[in-house]
Amino acid sequence: MNVLRFLRGCKFNEEKTKNKLINYYTMRSQLPEWFGNRDPELPQLMELLDMGKAYPKKQAVYSVFLPLRHHDYEGHLVVIVRTAVHNPQVHQQSDVFKIGKMIVDLCMEEDEMFSVYGVVALFDLTGVSLGHAKQLPPSVIRKAVHAWQNCFPVRIRKMEFFNAPVHVNVVLNIFKRFMTEKLRQRVHIHSKGLESLQDVVKPELLPQEYGGSNGTLKQLI
Repeated sequence: MNVLRFLRGCKFNEEKTKNKLINYYTMRSQLPEWFGNRDPELPQLMELLDMGKAYPKKQAVYSVFLPLRHHDYEGHLVVIVRTAVHNPQVHQQSDVFKIGKMIVDLCMEEDEMFSVYGVVALFDLTGVSLGHAKQLPPSVIRKAVHAWQNCFPVRIRKMEFFNAPVHVNVVLNIFKRFMTEKLRQRVHIHSKGLESLQDVVKPELLPQEYGGSNGTLKQLI
């Protein structure tokens, strides 16, 4: 792991950088369900990578976690996270997290701006069900928030939740309990369509399925 990425993420504060490095490697050693056996050709991972798609597997790497083609005008990497694209009765949430973290690692390796400017995460909650919510008990939510907040060398600039049914607030409120006040202020919920989302990310950066003009999801995948 490139130490410079951690320095950037901690604004070159050496003490914070040291603590984040310790947290990062401790997390990786203590959570084998997320970081162990990361072979992308494992059947359960390939299903998630190709989620519902008939495209060649090598083109379906970002089917759950979709980085947009271009950074926003502040240099942030923008990603769409399709949180309910998997079937909770078939797929384990730990494998969904594993895929996401594999792709985060890939983005860090291939896109230097990711660690320099940070990320804007757009969470598409279309299709979220009680089954999905049951996969996220407080113990798992706490680990997920800790990973982003205290371990990864990437700054979260915005977390935008859209297509959100009312009951999703119950789960999101649990997420917020484990966040710092600073991160809580960066969480926004869009419950009335996509228009307000386009105030956050310009339409020319978004795929057509999200009201934009920058290609389609199929082309992103």
